Amino acid sequence: MELQTWLIGALCMGSVVVLFLGMARVLSGRNTVTNRFEHYVWRRGGPGDAAAATTGALARGVDSVLARRGSKADLTRELARADLRLTPAEFVIINFTCVFAALGLGLLIFKVWYVALPFSWLGYYVPRVYLKLRQARRQALFSAQLPVALNLIATSLRSGYSLLQSMELLSKEMPPPIGEEFGRVVREMSLGIGMEGALNNLMRRMDNPDLELLVNAILIQHQVGGNLSEILEIISHTIRERVRIKGEIRVLTSQQQLSGYVVGALPFGVTVVLFIVNPAYMGQLFNGLCGILIFFTAFLLVGIAFILIRKIVQIEV
Repeated sequence: MELQTWLIGALCMGSVVVLFLGMARVLSGRNTVTNRFEHYVWRRGGPGDAAAATTGALARGVDSVLARRGSKADLTRELARADLRLTPAEFVIINFTCVFAALGLGLLIFKVWYVALPFSWLGYYVPRVYLKLRQARRQALFSAQLPVALNLIATSLRSGYSLLQSMELLSKEMPPPIGEEFGRVVREMSLGIGMEGALNNLMRRMDNPDLELLVNAILIQHQVGGNLSEILEIISHTIRERVRIKGEIRVLTSQQQLSGYVVGALPFGVTVVLFIVNPAYMGQLFNGLCGILIFFTAFLLVGIAFILIRKIVQIEV
């Protein structure tokens, strides 16, 4: 019992220290030339990006580990898609801070380490789920704004504007995220990046099939010519119909999605409540190896059921 108390105290102290270090890191700011340029240009992770200028031994060590494993560029792209102003090293540090904090919380509630282990798993995935949710929310808003943006570009082209001027007008008239994303495209082209490179960077940031259709149409028209405004109007109509069908499917499958969340969360919620209300009664389940195996088997089966329900109700359009 004394060892568990010391362990909980150490985890809580470590989490607080890392939290304050992160706050000091954010408030101190980064004023290098490379980071000032990153406000205007998004680039793939490389030896000269923002994370390489990170001060602090811990962040530099994490950054070098990510670079050796080859996951630095992927994590940089994921953070850019979610529009999180963090370097990969900072995100990993936050991730493991959540792991230790969740493990300490599990030990504080359950008082036994093997029951608290799933809490550390939960702490590991909470920041990543938050990252995916930000990406999904941003992608959905971008998809909803894209038809209006295409009509604006098509109208500007018919009025005599060039494509670059039309995108600049779009960046000023449309709200985020589509306005700021096309603003980045304009700034990248102003800094000397070609149209193809700037549009490919936009596709990497957003990863949207409708945007890929738009970019391919612009690049083909840039090479062979044609009436771009008419092409954009056709693409806009196609995207509007796809968004409408997706909305109808979302309405029809919302009840099944809610059932999946309830099925997945109810057993764990009841277990936590019973542990808090009567820990001695629930502790009988973990006195022997059989009870521990039953707990982890139920945990695994509920997770599989949740994943299967999500797969069933996800319909691609």
